Amino acid sequence: MRRPTIIDVADKAGVSKSTVSLVLQGSAQVKPETRQLVHAAMKEIGYVYNRSAANLRSSGTALIGLVINDLTNPFFTEFATSLQMALGSRGYAVVVANTNEDPDIQDQVVAAMLEHGVSALILSPAYGDVSSTLAAVERAGIPMMQVLRRADGCTAKFPFFAPDYEDGGRAATQFLLDSGAREIAFVGGLEGRQVTEERVSGYLKIMHSKGLKPIVKTGKSSRAFGHAAAADLFREHPDCNAALCFNDLVAFGMINACHEANLKVGQDFQIIGFDDIKEASECWPTLSTVHCGVEEFGEQIADTILGWLQDSTVPSETKRTPVRLVLRQTTKNAD
Repeated sequence: MRRPTIIDVADKAGVSKSTVSLVLQGSAQVKPETRQLVHAAMKEIGYVYNRSAANLRSSGTALIGLVINDLTNPFFTEFATSLQMALGSRGYAVVVANTNEDPDIQDQVVAAMLEHGVSALILSPAYGDVSSTLAAVERAGIPMMQVLRRADGCTAKFPFFAPDYEDGGRAATQFLLDSGAREIAFVGGLEGRQVTEERVSGYLKIMHSKGLKPIVKTGKSSRAFGHAAAADLFREHPDCNAALCFNDLVAFGMINACHEANLKVGQDFQIIGFDDIKEASECWPTLSTVHCGVEEFGEQIADTILGWLQDSTVPSETKRTPVRLVLRQTTKNAD
């Protein structure tokens, strides 16, 4: 059950939200009988005023910590920028830290943020054992959301929001099949990692449903891996004529490999990326990709964490946001 909010109090007392806020602030503008009515409503529905969060907001020093696993990846950088701008427009300062996929660094930066009194945390966790990070946040008793990926063994105390990766993999694979491709590879993503399994699962479901043999080449989410994997793919599977990549960076590497092999991208070999970072629409040829709506996602996370912090509206345990396939020059027309 979600915690009652000031909107619930206002509805119960039959007054406006602003009136409830004035009562909570102890304003003399509110009539005694109205104040009694609001307090009675609060007691009846079990509303608890988060005074520490309110004090931070009123002092203008409210800080929110944002801890990202890899800011060298444009996808995470674009998300961090979107979130920071969204929170900044609402009067919150954002403290950003990069962990470089290192759980020990993550422990250090989270501890430092807690010591400096952040009001809430938003975490895209590093791979590996992050139990000490989660324990520290739990002891601090502040709201924390996980975004884009979920920590291994994490409890429901830390809600998790991410795009619907599986649906993206499914849509991309189905399009490639509809365009005439039959030997389709999935390239990139570290084996055994949750995000890789989710993105490849949609691909595998479509391939298996059509009785087609999957070709999966896992590895680092980088241009270098995409380039090397493409060279191996051309040699080991000469009839393969399409690939769904774990992310756009892998796809860029595959595009370069196709140029070197004198293959016409989009005709001889189709490529679909994942994430739709800004560069996907600016490279040559422009990249077809699964659009994850990172800008809108950042704004949604800002709204959600502030609703939790300000109004005690606890987010759902898990939420998936919609994705869509964006077709550009690295695939054939959808006829």
